[in-house]
Amino acid sequence: MNTETTSSSATSSAPTSAPDDGETLELSQAQREYEDKPPADAGQAAGAKQQGDPFFLPAPELPTQMGPRGIRFDFNDGARVFLSSGAWHVQIEDEESGNILFACDADEGWVVSTKKYYVPFRIRVWDRNDLKTPLLDHLMDLTGKPVLLKFPVGTLGDLIGWFPYAEKFLHKHRCELECSMGQPIIDLVAAQYPDIRFVAPPRVNMTEPYASYRIGLFFGGNQDHQPFDFRQVGLHRTAGHILGVDPAEAPPRLASNPPREIAEPYVCIAVKSTNLAKMWNNGYGWPQVIEHCKNLGYRVRCIDRERTVGAGYVWNQLPHGVEDFTGRNLNECAALLHHAEFFVGLSSGLSWLAWAAGCPVVLISGFTLPLCEFTTPYRVHNTHVCHGCWDATDVSFDHHDYFWCPRHKGTDRQFECSRAITGRQVIKTIERLRQDHALTAPKER
Repeated sequence: MNTETTSSSATSSAPTSAPDDGETLELSQAQREYEDKPPADAGQAAGAKQQGDPFFLPAPELPTQMGPRGIRFDFNDGARVFLSSGAWHVQIEDEESGNILFACDADEGWVVSTKKYYVPFRIRVWDRNDLKTPLLDHLMDLTGKPVLLKFPVGTLGDLIGWFPYAEKFLHKHRCELECSMGQPIIDLVAAQYPDIRFVAPPRVNMTEPYASYRIGLFFGGNQDHQPFDFRQVGLHRTAGHILGVDPAEAPPRLASNPPREIAEPYVCIAVKSTNLAKMWNNGYGWPQVIEHCKNLGYRVRCIDRERTVGAGYVWNQLPHGVEDFTGRNLNECAALLHHAEFFVGLSSGLSWLAWAAGCPVVLISGFTLPLCEFTTPYRVHNTHVCHGCWDATDVSFDHHDYFWCPRHKGTDRQFECSRAITGRQVIKTIERLRQDHALTAPKER
């Protein structure tokens, strides 16, 4: 059989005293190396302790599962094996393919898989003095086991796109599932998912999970935490690939019949985001769209989180002619969107919330490609100019550059991807949406 070797590694060192039963191991030299720094010849994810990360909870310090003769193992951020003093041969396999991913001899220390996303791992450990039968032969089985899914905090659209894959994961594996995420998202979805436990970091209820997975966007072509570059499969669908479930998109369930705040027909818009590349940088666009909607008889509500956003010399204000509904919490925004006739927004969190709330979405974006977001027939972009840099694999997004435009920053073509999207395009898309959904203009009712 062909084998496939990854950059996983093990640290081996002179034996130190350690119990050979199932009791807690003392901190050996190998463990101290794991805590302090990776071995010089280790691969990217081999042996290095996960550093403090404001977005993710760390894995337990030691593997949570006990094997014979002081061997510990688990599947928290990959397959992990911690070896007491001895003469060992270790093998990590992909049970689905039958590939041997890594094999080594070690006297003590760590063996940690490079791959951190869901793989049906099999761990085998032999005593090198008796290679006939492994002392440990464990096939990962999540059924009934405590499993922790770790989502980043401080983000909206990503979480709305990713969370439905947690339920798919639960149904596939029938595990005891806990999800770590920001409290505002918990408040939005928890009541609809009674079979999932929720916790906001840094607190965690599941202190000794059998397995855990980090859900997120991993940049720089990273294929250790995600099987495919997220830019090639879509921002939300990457979570399905990380968890090994069907990547087909589905919105999360929200409250089914939230109270309606206003009787008159209205539409919602959101014009701001966290980076200027995400915004609609056509100076005439929003005023034209707002005027069109008001001429139809709609009330136009702006539901951005902030009234004013910006950096340096560029600031984005509340558009003229809208009703100010900024600063609402997510449940209030979801209720507003549930009863709105349609929503006009950007490639940002409130468009994802509108999708989840069942509101038809007109999505304006030049810096992403259509595969990045949820499917909507009312996506507006302009392919006659530079576009889609977010999903290009030859550039990397700079989170710290509010004016990020990787190909044309500092030139008269900066942000042409959205400047070239015209008010006329968006208005025509709104009219197509109204026709598809049989929405008569309020002034004609």
